[in-house]
Amino acid sequence: MHISITSHRDPEPLDLTAFERIAEFVLDREDVPLAAELSLAVVDIEEMASLNERFRGVEGPTDVLSFGCDDPCATESDEPVTLGDVVIAPEMAEQQASEHGHTIEEELNLLLVHGVLHLLGYTHDTEEDAEVMRAREQGLLEAYAESL
Repeated sequence: MHISITSHRDPEPLDLTAFERIAEFVLDREDVPLAAELSLAVVDIEEMASLNERFRGVEGPTDVLSFGCDDPCATESDEPVTLGDVVIAPEMAEQQASEHGHTIEEELNLLLVHGVLHLLGYTHDTEEDAEVMRAREQGLLEAYAESL
């Protein structure tokens, strides 16, 4: 598995290796083949607002966006299969953590798991789909916490 993480914030105060660990954990638990690639970008609130408006037509920032590849993205035969991109805005996570009464780390982990699950086909378009996705997120987060 190859996980590429970039930060568009300077300087980046977060430990980006923590993102890599949880992303690897989720991909492993979801039985994603080792020949897979995931890209993660950490952006500021202004960039997230721009992406949200450009790709979703929604004004203002959001916490996480996922940009999946179709079928998955075509690659050369010896290259990993690209799952897609997850984009996270830590400033939004900070606001939401305060609102929900948990730590920023917990909120960031939830956002990353949520974004990766979207790339793997989970949705929350219906209440039933949302329940399935929330349950899977919670199960993965609990298993990850136990693995530390």
